[in-house]
Amino acid sequence: MVKLTNKSTINKEDQLVVLENNLYKLNEDILKILLIDRTTNKNILWCTDNYTKYGVGYNSNNTIEINSITGKRGKIIRPRIKKSNIEKKKRIKEKAEVFTPSWTCNHQNNLIDNQWFGENNVFNYENNETWNINPNKIKFKDKSWKDYVLDLRIEITCGEAPYVVSRYDTVTGEDIETRNRIGIIDRKIRVINENTSELDDWYKWVIKAYQSVYGYEWQGDSLLIARENLLYTFIDYYRDRFNEMPSFDKIKEISEIISWNFWQMDGIKGVIPNSCDNEKFIQYDLFGEAVTTKCYGCEHQKIKEHNGTYCKIKNWQKNKTIKFIDLLPKEVLL
Repeated sequence: MVKLTNKSTINKEDQLVVLENNLYKLNEDILKILLIDRTTNKNILWCTDNYTKYGVGYNSNNTIEINSITGKRGKIIRPRIKKSNIEKKKRIKEKAEVFTPSWTCNHQNNLIDNQWFGENNVFNYENNETWNINPNKIKFKDKSWKDYVLDLRIEITCGEAPYVVSRYDTVTGEDIETRNRIGIIDRKIRVINENTSELDDWYKWVIKAYQSVYGYEWQGDSLLIARENLLYTFIDYYRDRFNEMPSFDKIKEISEIISWNFWQMDGIKGVIPNSCDNEKFIQYDLFGEAVTTKCYGCEHQKIKEHNGTYCKIKNWQKNKTIKFIDLLPKEVLL
């Protein structure tokens, strides 16, 4: 294992292949953090049968282990643009996985920012299925740039997190330069770049930016890609700004935030996928019939009544963990 230093480099020969091998070579601890599920303190689950052909340990209910995605199998997890048409159709059918073009992500992020700023075209000007970046410094009127960085955002069923970070075009697979990126984190870091000069101040606000953005996903491979995209985005901007690799401590801190803020969840139930117990044997009744326990929440579609494991996330401002469902409005919980 190679220890991470400021002189370390990241192999970019294929931006669209998930870079577990590169992470493993840089430092195994970082990959461990990106695989952890903060609710269970175990690794995230595969939650897809797309990898069963690789044998033991690749079933839907198995955790994703380092040795199953590195070495000779360091390229088995691939972004959607690299998956076969058969894989794509299967994932659409089984999990309703949808494809969102980058220009659509930009358009919808713009709609949110139009409301936040009270004006249009703050970050870019849309041009059919592309965009032109506004080259001028972002102006703030009634609110400050710090308010924007701290503004809480979430991408539900986030997939590879194209709304949050836009390292590559989801249609063509081509790299997007940092100055042209349109994700939520990209916009926050642009604002930070324009309003800070010293490394310590820059890094302090980048930490706050990452703490302010959340997302959840069912499928473990997509979640891992999302987490990696978020981490490599930080490295991309750091290298652009300071012309060197960030330290191991900085990469580790960002990774830990990502592992809390982007988590694995059944978005309908608010629990770890497939964690509700509907078949557990208890005993035989008077007539010799097996009695099983049924999840009341699953049977009656009551989100607060599941017997599965409810997902926890972190409130960084209060430095405490909470159940995700505790954030939901009362009308959703009825």
